[in-house]
Amino acid sequence: MSLKGLSKSTGMILGFLLLCPTIGSAQQFSVNTHRFDPYKKFKFRVKWDGRYVPGIIHVSGLNRTTSVVTHREGGEPNVVRKSPGLTTYESITLERGRTHDTSFERWVNKVYNYGSGSGTESSLEDFRKDIIIELYNEAGQLVMAFKVYRCWPSKYSPLRELDASSRDIALETMVLEYEGWERDTDVMEPSEPSFTVPQ
Repeated sequence: MSLKGLSKSTGMILGFLLLCPTIGSAQQFSVNTHRFDPYKKFKFRVKWDGRYVPGIIHVSGLNRTTSVVTHREGGEPNVVRKSPGLTTYESITLERGRTHDTSFERWVNKVYNYGSGSGTESSLEDFRKDIIIELYNEAGQLVMAFKVYRCWPSKYSPLRELDASSRDIALETMVLEYEGWERDTDVMEPSEPSFTVPQ
């Protein structure tokens, strides 16, 4: 690349950047320094009760919002102070194709089971569960996991709308309320594989 025709200052800046190509871009992957692409969102698994729940095709995002508390001091009438208030967590929606696996239904019935006798409608001892949401890279390696605490299902649809003219799969959905989440820092960035086929 020629620096002719550029101003002296512009030429010096471009020359410096050419000599130091890493300046201006932070390293996003510490183990796989060759990687520039962010992880895709289509490989994931959800686990509760020590087992992976089969068939889940959609998990809504993890979101938390901290409200803003404003107040004004009498001595500074033109200034509004801001501080953090309560933090709330948005519900998670899980969606999967309808099969004979009863993972969703068993959990929902712990919160409220229609037809149970008085005093046994809810399984109070264990209707809350901690779940784990895992993200995988394109090679199927676990790259990240989030622990979601004290979840319970607030809405359940055993069978979504049916349509004789549609070719879509039948869906089962469940909405979870929870009280917090955090990233599992024990899950580290894996070393990505390399191979040549055929040999």
